[in-house]
Amino acid sequence: MEVLIKFITIMGLGIIELWAAIPAGTALKLHPLLNGIASAFGAIIGAVVVIFFGDRLRQWLLKKRVKKEKSKGRIYRIWEKYGVIGLGMLSPLLTGAPLGAAIGISLGASPKRLTIWMSIGIVIWTVLLTTISTLGFAGFQMLNR
Repeated sequence: MEVLIKFITIMGLGIIELWAAIPAGTALKLHPLLNGIASAFGAIIGAVVVIFFGDRLRQWLLKKRVKKEKSKGRIYRIWEKYGVIGLGMLSPLLTGAPLGAAIGISLGASPKRLTIWMSIGIVIWTVLLTTISTLGFAGFQMLNR
């Protein structure tokens, strides 16, 4: 039961921010595989919710003919250069999955493609960050002995 509570907690935190979920799962001593699964699943849920509702919101705004000038920030430059693949791969690291998904939808990305590439990016960053977090915590524990 305790593992389930930790899993759900980390998944919920992952919905909001992948960067916070992984170290929290490691600190709670959740097995690295469960930590990665919970964190990634939460981040994917967060991105999918934003993509699903963001696409509907975007369509509604377009019907109202409200358009904003697109920002020329880092994410927009990634969008211009690499498209949905670059956004999906880099935004989980740079902005977080929900904000990256919102940006992708606002820039006109296909919800299906955005979901696929965001999920791939989330899984890749989850594996890397979980490995780093687990090894880092293990290293600190060895230093304290």
